[in-house]
Amino acid sequence: MAASNINRVVLTGNLTADPELRALPSGSSLCKLRVACNTRRKNSSTGEWDDKPNYFNVTVWGGQGENAARYLTKGRPVAIDGRLEWHEWEAQDGTKRSAVDIIAESVQFLGSRDQDSAANGDMPAGTDFQPAPVPVSAGDDDIPF
Repeated sequence: MAASNINRVVLTGNLTADPELRALPSGSSLCKLRVACNTRRKNSSTGEWDDKPNYFNVTVWGGQGENAARYLTKGRPVAIDGRLEWHEWEAQDGTKRSAVDIIAESVQFLGSRDQDSAANGDMPAGTDFQPAPVPVSAGDDDIPF
């Protein structure tokens, strides 16, 4: 029996540029996002914690991509839930290049574009991540420890 594979990414970060929306000849929409996500590391010489940014390319398809292009701007915080996709190509100078992108299955808009737009209801709530169900117990009798 073969083990199943899992290809899942969940991250939060800020957009480093405005979204780029394209319409494909097939009629599908494709939106490209660039997301920065910090990693905290302890500086061995100073003992202080430093933020090291990581940058990710994110692709959002269809109506969700159209909404991302319409409502998101550079600097906005987002939460991405998706999968990794590796691809390679040959550059104009003949060298082989490769990259790993995130294909978003859902994008949650965090924060607000500005207070006026949010108050007027101009911005959609986005796609919320569904929390795992929490079992409800009648008492402590069924706790195994």
